[in-house]
Amino acid sequence: MNKSYYITTPIYYPSAKPHMGHAYSSIIADFFARFKRIDGHNVYFLTGTDEHGLKIQRAAEKQSKDPKSFCDEISKTFENLTKTLNLSNTDFIRTTESRHKKSVQNLWNILEKNKQIYPSKYSGWYSVSDEAFYNEDEIDEQNGTKVAKISGSVVEWVEEESFFFKLSEWEKPLLDFYDKNKSFILPESRRNEVISFVKSGLKDLSVSRKTFSWGIKVPSDEKHVVYVWLDALTNYLSSLKYPDTNNDLFKSFWPADLHIIGKDILRFHAIYWPAFLLAANIDPPKRVYGHGWILSGDEKMSKSKGNILDPLEIISIYGLDSLRYYLLKEVSFGNDGNISEEKLENCINSDLANNYGNLCQRVLSFADKNCSSNVPKHEFNNDDLSILNSITDLDKIRSYIDNQDINQYMSFIVDRLFASNKYFNDQEPWNKKDDNLRVSTIVYTSIELIRKITILLYPVMPQTSIKVLNIFNFSETKIDFSSIKNNELLREGSKINKLNILFKKIEK
Repeated sequence: MNKSYYITTPIYYPSAKPHMGHAYSSIIADFFARFKRIDGHNVYFLTGTDEHGLKIQRAAEKQSKDPKSFCDEISKTFENLTKTLNLSNTDFIRTTESRHKKSVQNLWNILEKNKQIYPSKYSGWYSVSDEAFYNEDEIDEQNGTKVAKISGSVVEWVEEESFFFKLSEWEKPLLDFYDKNKSFILPESRRNEVISFVKSGLKDLSVSRKTFSWGIKVPSDEKHVVYVWLDALTNYLSSLKYPDTNNDLFKSFWPADLHIIGKDILRFHAIYWPAFLLAANIDPPKRVYGHGWILSGDEKMSKSKGNILDPLEIISIYGLDSLRYYLLKEVSFGNDGNISEEKLENCINSDLANNYGNLCQRVLSFADKNCSSNVPKHEFNNDDLSILNSITDLDKIRSYIDNQDINQYMSFIVDRLFASNKYFNDQEPWNKKDDNLRVSTIVYTSIELIRKITILLYPVMPQTSIKVLNIFNFSETKIDFSSIKNNELLREGSKINKLNILFKKIEK
């Protein structure tokens, strides 16, 4: 392994069980993590749960539970989801862990030492649901209730003693940082949002609460708990054993390469987080990508709206890899996406059953009948080399990944699948029985195409891809992205194992 790569999901707030939005962020991060691994990177992939704050405290009180017991129970459902989604995460962090508390309190001490934190009194609008403070111009009134414009969440007026972070001092340094690091925030529309917000003027940020107790104590004044976002964001450091910055994990993986987040928490990651880090003399992450929401109908999913889509139910009906494929292909990454069972079924039928599944079944069945289920001889002509070489531009494919252009990546795969099916049809090996070498070459070319495309599909559908690659006796540990450049990797005479039907067409 010659390069390190650190990717994170947001750490999820376990006030209720996971929904499709959580699954989407996790699948996206897992996609990038798996690609980078098969491309020779040493990958550190972090997910976890954010367990402090008033919202958690109130949710626990409603169930007559202490906050820690409540968090233990709900956090377990998120940890179980990582297994159900077949995530390849390196670590699952909880903000109630002692390692995290140590990191947060150390960061606080540094900020205080650097004169970035001071005591004062906070008065203003606060959303318990968003765990966010809002300015007057960010508040609207709906049916006599004050709500945050950005989220629609109810806000309440709060007045209390608080410690403040000197966010206002970081307005120009942040703008300079964004200018020097053009791709720090993606997509471009999110970058523009953030820059516009910062240019409108930053106010000092309340970073402690005194009116509730469920949180990490402020080291210099234990009557206060650390504001949940200063607490939560630090998880990206905690997992790397911060404050020990000389350990191998921290030196290898910080700064993080990519934070995958939902657009609703962009401000915290793209403004507060780099400001905290710069103020503590720590390098900010390399990129924050704010994706859109997964919608149910035309609305964001939320417990209060009662429109939650349960990923576990969808998986139990359609299978995990079908869901992963659908979310990666059909949702325009960076924009909001709508999921419905009808769209999912159409995708399974057209892409997975009729395209990929059909290619695998037709070619391998033909190989079984005409090549004794062995990799046959071959002697390429220009048609064979043309189709094989259409999947060898590694730099182009890598650029899709490095620019988080998932949709281009998926389009490339679908295009190659159609082209491979067309190649097999046009070559008509069933009509060339008098030319054994030509028949065997067509088969060889077609199974090499299946191998190459399946490697590209591995980050998308790992379980299915491993099943297909196993027919060539390739284990998961042997999957190598660079091998798609090789047109003759399969050894003549080696066994081709049987393959069962990959995807059954859904009858309507």
